[in-house]
Amino acid sequence: MKQQNLWIIIPLLVLFFLILPIYLFYPRLTKLQHDPWSFLPQHTQHTDHSQLMPGPYADGSAVTKECLQCHEETAIEVMQNAHWTWESEPVELPERQEAVVLGKKNAINNFCIGVRSNWPPCTACHVGYGWVDETFDFEDPSAIDCIVCHDQSGQYIKTKGGYPAEGVDLALAAQSVGIPTRENCGGCHFRGGGGNAVKHGDLDESLYYPSERIDIHMGKHEFICTDCHRTREHNIMGRSISVSSDDRNQIYCIDCHAMNVHQDERLNLHNLSVACQACHIPEAAVKEATKMHWDWSAAGQDLPEDPHDYIKIKGRFVYERNIKPDYFWYNGNTKPYLFGDTIDPDEVTMLNEPRGSIDDPNARIWPFKIHLAEQIYDKTYNYLLQPKTWGKGGYWTEFDWDKAARLGSKAVGLPYSGSFGFTSTAMFWPITHMVAPTSKTLQCNDCHGEEGEQRLNWAALGYEGDPMLYGGRKN
Repeated sequence: MKQQNLWIIIPLLVLFFLILPIYLFYPRLTKLQHDPWSFLPQHTQHTDHSQLMPGPYADGSAVTKECLQCHEETAIEVMQNAHWTWESEPVELPERQEAVVLGKKNAINNFCIGVRSNWPPCTACHVGYGWVDETFDFEDPSAIDCIVCHDQSGQYIKTKGGYPAEGVDLALAAQSVGIPTRENCGGCHFRGGGGNAVKHGDLDESLYYPSERIDIHMGKHEFICTDCHRTREHNIMGRSISVSSDDRNQIYCIDCHAMNVHQDERLNLHNLSVACQACHIPEAAVKEATKMHWDWSAAGQDLPEDPHDYIKIKGRFVYERNIKPDYFWYNGNTKPYLFGDTIDPDEVTMLNEPRGSIDDPNARIWPFKIHLAEQIYDKTYNYLLQPKTWGKGGYWTEFDWDKAARLGSKAVGLPYSGSFGFTSTAMFWPITHMVAPTSKTLQCNDCHGEEGEQRLNWAALGYEGDPMLYGGRKN
């Protein structure tokens, strides 16, 4: 009888001790899951370098060599970083027979168009020194620029080829180094494409010291970039779909926020098909106007110049402020245009079209800025050209599109027919910064009902109509 009782008691005891930890700790785990602050990275203690880096330094490489005396492993880490290589890992794409290596080094865009043959002005934002042509040595650790990401002196500026600008006090910069701030990251990322607020629509100099209205994270809560773009061994989390075609190394809102963060379950259900950004970033370019259109075909004329309207070397622009995003299904991957891909010059060529659809379980409805351009193409081969714009023979020097196309084509390894024209292109930029305060997020009628028709094109997204009226039926 006692033995029979043991067979009952022992399983009950095992079950009890299995359930007890869940009973005791589950409430804490649940609370932790809903406490985004608990997921923020712990920044390392700052080390005062004022006595460690006495100087003087003849050039930036001399600073780097002294940095590497203590940080030996850093060179290896940085040289594996996309900020150094400007190349992506090989990616298999459905429509390509071979893996594709993208990155700033290899991609074409509809802003400054391309890096190759235009290295010195483009590489002013490279985390290295001396990338002035195709012979740059990516295996040289002394060419790494440590200061650009760590300077806190406020006077360090890079110029063509990535070299420090004339007059920069290298010793002062080296002695000031610390954790990268918004000023370090923004020096390049806020001014991408040739100036403030040009590229992204949600990244500009208003984020140096933003108010809560501009960005809740960086304004009210004083986030720095690496709070979200977490960094380990100099690998910075995050992607730019202008130079990446996959979603590796990505960051997400749910890295900190719970998936079911809303008290209203109807809102939580939106997470299955709508990106957080779609509701929480109702507008972009909320302080500084962003570039929406760039017409290269208008360049070369002697007209009055204005950086928001017309510049002779670049053409005509359209800037807009408080832009309402366009919305597309997006699963984190893109379909990139590659050098040599044929185009229909009478149609708009998509340079980095987001992948995803209403039938894709991994896709969400995302907000985008679409940048349109008129850019040069080969009228015989029907593909986009990357002209040489800078330096000897470049368009900015001689205003000769034929010569610029010939020199640029040689640099990228494409034949040039001698016949060029201009065609329309589009680039997509996800809106992920400038998160609004809760009081300014989109409400139901901003997307649904009569007002919603002004924001969302439900038919283009694959629905029969407004899901509130048609029950989410597909068209």
